Amino acid sequence: MTAPARPGLEEAQRVELTVDAVAPGGHCVARVDGQVVFVRHALRGERVVAEVTELHRGFARADAVEILTASADRVEPPCPYAKPGRCGGCDLQHVTPAAQLDWKNTVVREQLTRLGGLTDDQIDALGVRVEALPGGPLGWRSRVRYAVDAAGRAGLLKHRSHEVVPIDRCLIAHPAIQDLPVLTPSGARWPDADAVETVASTGGDVSVVAFAEGVPTPVSGPAEVREMAAGRDWTLPASGFWQVHPAAADTLVGAVLDLLDPHPGETAWDLYGGAGLFAAALAGRVGDARVTLVESSQDGVDAARANLADLPRVEVVAARVETALARRRVTGPVDLVVLDPPRSGAGAPVVRDIVAAGPRAVAYVACDPAAFARDVRTFTGAGWRLAALHGFDLFPMTQHVELVGLFLPPGQ
Repeated sequence: MTAPARPGLEEAQRVELTVDAVAPGGHCVARVDGQVVFVRHALRGERVVAEVTELHRGFARADAVEILTASADRVEPPCPYAKPGRCGGCDLQHVTPAAQLDWKNTVVREQLTRLGGLTDDQIDALGVRVEALPGGPLGWRSRVRYAVDAAGRAGLLKHRSHEVVPIDRCLIAHPAIQDLPVLTPSGARWPDADAVETVASTGGDVSVVAFAEGVPTPVSGPAEVREMAAGRDWTLPASGFWQVHPAAADTLVGAVLDLLDPHPGETAWDLYGGAGLFAAALAGRVGDARVTLVESSQDGVDAARANLADLPRVEVVAARVETALARRRVTGPVDLVVLDPPRSGAGAPVVRDIVAAGPRAVAYVACDPAAFARDVRTFTGAGWRLAALHGFDLFPMTQHVELVGLFLPPGQ
């Protein structure tokens, strides 16, 4: 049970307030009589009427339900579900595309300062700017997982809720996904499913998979889909992991190779390697040197072994990264490391084991600025430095941002 943020402030209460700085999580910070309120659907500098949605000890959450003084960066959300109390999937549809990039730049900088311990001068020297990918802010998402409510209707979840909002169309979904008869207004019902996953691959495959208690069942389209990236064709289960933006895989591979600059003969680790995207790219540069991929998901391990079968110098290790390092299932010396952890980050033990292996460079692919910043602090505490950082808007209309950083050891 949550405690009231302050006496007199109540859930569902409407308060007039002025919005201050943007913050991680897709909201802005405001204050009511000194009390912190995290406000969604708002922009910095706006005067709004906000409805309190949650009360916590020390802060509250709220939605801007009426805009009294609008920012010049505000636009009407193109999706009718991107509003207070409705779908929680898109955080920034009310923000111009250019201002969305500025928003994400601000969040990255704030996390590097507050959690990463970097100075303003160090961050300025990095010159990081979040870059847009081709294709625009709508129609980009190549994988959409819909939740199913008790009535069998597919939809998306409210913000910070398990409540399903039935929808007729998701505008950030790939056009081929939007055309699928999955959602209830098209007549679809899913009485036996908990979720429905839709895929439109870069290889032209379109598939639907239903999930019941976590077990996938193909509904339509191929059970395995084709993807194209890093100059290769890939095959993986329709329900398997792949980057959701069509341009993401090549963008990230390009950034990693640019930062690491692999040379023939250099050994490499691809940690949290998935289907082997970075391992394949590294293998193409290091020649006969060994590349070791570590992945814990069996689906990822199977996909990597199948897709990299023509690369005999790539070894696939089925293990958790922290376990593989701690129990020396992968050992140094190693020249290059690609680190692509889940949203929670690599964590201090993994970072310390990488540092101990003595690579000449580490490329860190991060989907959460806060987790990345915490690992920055661990690297810098070991004497390493964040030498370069790229930001990419892989998830337009949402608060999410992807980072690719280069860490170098002392003396480099």
